[in-house]
Formats: sequence, C-alpha cells, structure tokens
Amino acid sequence: MTRDVVIVGGGVVGTAIARELSRFELSCTLVEAAPDVGARTSKANTALLHTGFDAKPGTLEGRLVPRGRELLVEYAARVGIPLEHTGALLVAWSQGQREAFAGIVERARANGYDAIREITAAELYRREPHLGPGVAGALEVPDEGIVCPFTTPLAFATEAVLAGCELRRDAPVTRVERVEGVFRLEAGGEELTTRYLVNAAGQHADDLHRMLGLEDLTITPRRGELLVFDKLARPLLRHIILAVPTGTTKGVLVAPTVFGNILLGPTAEDVEDKEDTSSTAEGLAYLRSEGRRIVPQLLEHEVTAVYVGLRTASNDPDYRISVEDGYTCVAGIRSTGLTASLAIAEHVRGLLEADGLALQPREEAPTLRMPNIGEAGPRPFALPERIAEDADNGRVVCFCERVTRGEIRNALTATVPATDLDGLRRRTRALMGRCQGFFCGAEVRELLAEAHRATW
Repeated sequence: MTRDVVIVGGGVVGTAIARELSRFELSCTLVEAAPDVGARTSKANTALLHTGFDAKPGTLEGRLVPRGRELLVEYAARVGIPLEHTGALLVAWSQGQREAFAGIVERARANGYDAIREITAAELYRREPHLGPGVAGALEVPDEGIVCPFTTPLAFATEAVLAGCELRRDAPVTRVERVEGVFRLEAGGEELTTRYLVNAAGQHADDLHRMLGLEDLTITPRRGELLVFDKLARPLLRHIILAVPTGTTKGVLVAPTVFGNILLGPTAEDVEDKEDTSSTAEGLAYLRSEGRRIVPQLLEHEVTAVYVGLRTASNDPDYRISVEDGYTCVAGIRSTGLTASLAIAEHVRGLLEADGLALQPREEAPTLRMPNIGEAGPRPFALPERIAEDADNGRVVCFCERVTRGEIRNALTATVPATDLDGLRRRTRALMGRCQGFFCGAEVRELLAEAHRATW
C-alpha cells in the first residue's frame, strides 16, 4: 500500500500534524523511534504556554506562537488538557536590566501583543512577597500560562488514531529514498511507501534530511537541566517569574507546574550527543544559586526530581518549515514548540495542500476527553461518583500523587496505551512524587507486567 502521508517523529509537533491531517480523507502513518509518543524532547521542557511577546518580529515563529496559543487554549478546554492561566512577571534585578524593558515592550507590540505593561518593584512584591531582595522593576505579561507537556501530545496522537491514522512506535527510520515520485523508507525493520513525507524528527531531523541527500540542516542539542521542588513549595509563587533575556539565553525561570510543584531552570549548554540527558554538578549548583537569589525560601524545600531536556537548536534563526516535491521539513522547533504545535500543524497542512495533496474533510470527527492529571481539576480518588462506577477509582496505588488503580489500568488499555513505566508516569503521575516510586514502584511494575501478559 502506498500511503498518502508518512510523518516521522511522534513528539508534540509530529502528533499535532498527524491529528491535523487525520481530519481529512487520507491514509496516514505516524512513526516514532521511541516506545511512546512525546517521550523525548516533548516531555522535558518548561511547559509554558507562551504568548510570543518576545519572539523576533516578522519570523514564522513570531506568527505561529500566538496562533498556536489561541488554538491550544480552545483545544485544551475541549479535550481536558491541564492548563492554567497564571500570568508571568519578567523581573529586572538591576537598573541595567530595567533599561532593557523599552526594547522588550517594543518587540512585544511589534508582535501584536499589547497587554504587556511595566509595574513597580512595590507592586511586584505585593504580588510575589517571597521574591528575593533587590528587584528594580518588572514587566507583567498577563496571558502567559502553564500547560501539561505530557497530555498534549498524547491527546493529539489519540485523536489521530481514533480518526484512522496508523501509529507505529519503536520504529526508528534507518533508510529513506525517493523512487519514481514516491518515498520508500524503512522504519522499525519494515518498508513503507508514501506520496508525501513529513520530517518532524526533532533532534534527528537533520539525520533524516541527510538520508535524502540534503546537507543544509544541522541540529545541535541544547541541554537544559531543571529542578522540580516539592508541592509544599507551591505557595511561594503565584506567577511565572521570567528573567530579562540576553543575546544568547532567556535565562533561568521559576514557575509553578500543573502538577502542583515549582520548577526551576533551565540551563543552556550545547552538547554533541543527541541522547545526552545527563545532569551535571555544575548545572545543578548554578540552578540552586539562581533559585536562592530569586526565591530564597525555595531552597528550604526538598527537590522532588531532576530532569534534563534537549532543545532542538538548528542552524536557522527561525523555525525551518518547508515543502518541496512532497518532502516536508519541520525542524528547529525550539522551546516554543509546545505552544505553537497546533499552528505549526495548520501551517504544514496548508503547505501540503499547495504542493498538491488533495484534502477532503472527513464527515465525522472523533470526540475525545483525556484523563485529568492536573492539580486544578478533580481526580478520580476524590470523586464519589467515579468510585461508585468502578471501585478501582478509589484504590490509591501512588499515595504521593494520589494515583488510583483505575487510572493505571485505563492508561494500560487506552487507545494509545502505556507500554513502559515512563509511559505510565506521563499518563497518570504514578512514580512522579516525593518518594519517586519507593512505596508504589513494585505494585506499579506488577500492574504493567499483568498488562503485558494479557496482550501476549
């Protein structure tokens, strides 16, 4: 069978494209090298819902981030992705940093974002009394927020599969060639043939690019280390606290998460190894020093987890999104990719249509409601009606995160089921708490093993 479209890469961008194309009468396949969608770069970011106020005006990124935010806010409410409108405060810690405000405001307005405004240090401390001393002023960005980085690509992939898109996991692409107007690729040891090929392979987008004989794309992994503080630290912060950006980095931020924690990070270090997600003593010491300066009491709380993400920095200053002769390259989608994902998919769909892909809308679209794993919404353990429907919804397995047996079972039998412990963690929050699986790990592993035995 020759497919209409094959999408390589099951991160938040690839799954968004698969979801968008599955709305039309097309035969689509999404292939992902990892055991799960959203399991690499997409799971390890700061999970901010960006406004695009600080994007470079006139860029594709500057256009797609605001549109993506608009689409994602509506989509999250409809399908149940945890999302909170916290607002952000960009803080100057010196008069020199405060003098940069005029340029930041000018850039925001050039991007069409007019809600940004300066507030005094006194007002800042009224809003965030736990900030450290020495603040010179701040900019308020009221429409920034936080979103779940785990549920988002899972929702996109689930909707795509329900609409008929084929999903292949554990299917790394090892060969691609263009033959007689079609693409032939080997993924997971099997050959696929497609009329259109979409490269959304993230860190490995340049590797796939080179398989087609193209040499003009280079992806450099940019390692970002982050600290996650215990839920008892959450009352220290109401907003996202942003740094005044420099020419090379947006700096270290402190932000709440939809899971009820406080996040500190990231660092920014270019590395050579595309699989190097190791933390460093130097990076963590730097984050702790920044945290102590920004929110001094934060360091009095326990660190629940350390994680490392690799951003896909490319040799392009902007997103690389292009279509030529059936090949679509979607690369260099950095930290704003989570927010922009639906707009990127919309843009790619338009480019593919202009390149000759016939798009006939499906008569029916699947309905979807994702399990809530955010703190702002109700969870099964606290809902008597859910427990009455199924007693397993009241049987807590992970007490740190209050995850029930019913939630774990549902994650193992979902449309896009978890196949390993990492997949269970991202679907339920099991193993993510302060004990890091010390108490519940054995039971969670047994439930996973039972699911595997049932499928064998």
